Amino acid sequence: MVNTVLSVLQVFLAVGVIFLVLLHSGKDAGMSGAFGVGVAGGTSGGSLMEKNLDRWTIIFAVLFVVNTMAILLT
Repeated sequence: MVNTVLSVLQVFLAVGVIFLVLLHSGKDAGMSGAFGVGVAGGTSGGSLMEKNLDRWTIIFAVLFVVNTMAILLT
């Protein structure tokens, strides 16, 4: 029973991590990044929404790893 619950939780965490990673914008977003235009400028911190997205991605990734370990130990 516990293994089934952890396995279902693993699927939801995996989908969540994939979704959150896909929400991130790349460092070279757009066509100008493909050709190296504007590489010298950088962002010094990003917006609050990007920071929160980073936090949620890290939280989901850690939960994914912890859940994986829990599945292996059961």
